[in-house]
Amino acid sequence: MKELFKTKVGRLRIVGLLEGISLLVLLLVAVPMKYIWANPAGSELVGPIHGVLFLLFVFNTLSVGIEQQWEFRRTTWKVLLACVVPFGTFYIDRTILKKIPS
Repeated sequence: MKELFKTKVGRLRIVGLLEGISLLVLLLVAVPMKYIWANPAGSELVGPIHGVLFLLFVFNTLSVGIEQQWEFRRTTWKVLLACVVPFGTFYIDRTILKKIPS
């Protein structure tokens, strides 16, 4: 795990994992808490955290895309789309990011 922190691709994979987890927590825990039980505390806590992780993921994706010279139409858009789809970042990590040499 420590070796992931040494490269931009590794950091993107870590941010992707955290962003994916935060999206699932937001959708499966915080939103039901807010609308079913009228308790917005979960959304107020997880929402901003997810927002920051989302922005980090987008910026890191663009940075890695430039560094790795990804073609936008072939790779970059898929990675960017993954952050708005539940489980998308986990899929992209396994199919694209894990295969990139560090």
